[in-house]
Amino acid sequence: QVQLVESGGGLVQPGGSLRLSCAVSGRIFNIYTMGWYRQAPGKQRELVAKITSGGSTNYADSVKGRFTISRDNAKNTVYLQMNSLKPEDTAVYYCNAPRNIATMAVAWSWGQGTQVTVSS
Repeated sequence: QVQLVESGGGLVQPGGSLRLSCAVSGRIFNIYTMGWYRQAPGKQRELVAKITSGGSTNYADSVKGRFTISRDNAKNTVYLQMNSLKPEDTAVYYCNAPRNIATMAVAWSWGQGTQVTVSS
């Protein structure tokens, strides 16, 4: 069973930066497209960034130009560098492997997530 462990969240002021990490157990990590999701209170979970096994990336319009997703296949880890953070970025952030973008289906059980709070 694949396990996902997210870390790196915290409280940051508007305009600040954070780098999230997601460690993925198992030997099959490098063949999967990986994504970072977030869920704000009272809102549905949304996909904000994804990266293919070959390194191609895609971002939600709300984070484009501010967030950067990357991966280290040797370490089974995917990262999310978040710059110019805004209060509306406040959410619990999760990683997973997207199976169907439209239905939000993912490959594995969700991890515990990491809380990001942007506030002055």
